[in-house]
Amino acid sequence: MPVDSLIFVTSNPHKAEEVSQIFKKHGLRLKIHSMKTLEVQSTSLAEIACISAAQAYANLEKPLFVEDSGLFIEALKGFPGPYSSYVYKTIGLDGVLKLVGERREAVFKSVICLYGLKDRPIFFSGESRGSIAEEPRGVHGFGFDPIFIPRGSRKTLAEMSLEEKNRFSHRGRAVESLVKWIYKDRGRSAGR
Repeated sequence: MPVDSLIFVTSNPHKAEEVSQIFKKHGLRLKIHSMKTLEVQSTSLAEIACISAAQAYANLEKPLFVEDSGLFIEALKGFPGPYSSYVYKTIGLDGVLKLVGERREAVFKSVICLYGLKDRPIFFSGESRGSIAEEPRGVHGFGFDPIFIPRGSRKTLAEMSLEEKNRFSHRGRAVESLVKWIYKDRGRSAGR
């Protein structure tokens, strides 16, 4: 299956931009297909991504991948986790900041489900450990980016350029794992 026919299914233009930048950096083409899928409520990012990928594959019948992610705040026992999108829409950044308290450690996690290339789904994951900022900072990105400071940086993800964010972010790391797999599966090395 040629890499050119791989499709990223998302209704989030920010995710599409981030993933496209990484594929372009590696000389890979990517087709973006905007499609809403029923997002199941589950405590597993992998399960959410896999069910969404299966739904998309049933409609498109072409190899594709779906990504799901969440912010896991240690002081809140991993909340909001896979419910991050809902929590962001309901209580927003300020609501989360009020809940955090003194312990500010957190991890952003991302899971990609590649569907339709093999006889079973293939998963790739990435995570970014860091902390929750005292207040929102930055104008780039989306969601919880203005309050997440990845380890090794003093900036929030929202204060970073797209290229810098992709080096630090959970999604960037998951996509890089997918790219390495694509090259390995094709007998070439990533980075060309």
